[in-house]
Amino acid sequence: MAVAAEHVFEPDQAWWQRLFAAIDARDAAAFVEYLTPDAQFRFGNAPTVIGSEAIRAAAAGFFAAIAACRHRVLRTWTDSESATVACEGTVTYTRHDGSAVSVPFANVFELRGEKIAAYRIYIDNSPLFGAAS
Repeated sequence: MAVAAEHVFEPDQAWWQRLFAAIDARDAAAFVEYLTPDAQFRFGNAPTVIGSEAIRAAAAGFFAAIAACRHRVLRTWTDSESATVACEGTVTYTRHDGSAVSVPFANVFELRGEKIAAYRIYIDNSPLFGAAS
């Protein structure tokens, strides 16, 4: 007898737009609503932060360091077998002095239901904190 495959949530374009709208609004509380309570979050080469409250605090700290951000998602992928989704895009950060810098990023999420249990951002955002050009 065949066993039915477990349904894996596959985010649609609207889900991706809502997630990045919360981030672009610099709304740490709305951002963590997409995460499981025990989520793991790694931003670039920073240490992994665990738990939605610690992630909220880390995100709020980062959001305070910038004046604005705007993400443009170019592609998304879903691996239904492993409940993993990924996206690639460009983020434009606006510094507090009004200057802006754009850098490419890729994110990989491990999902648990419709929530993100592991959120990994692959980015080199060192230009953000370098001298404005």
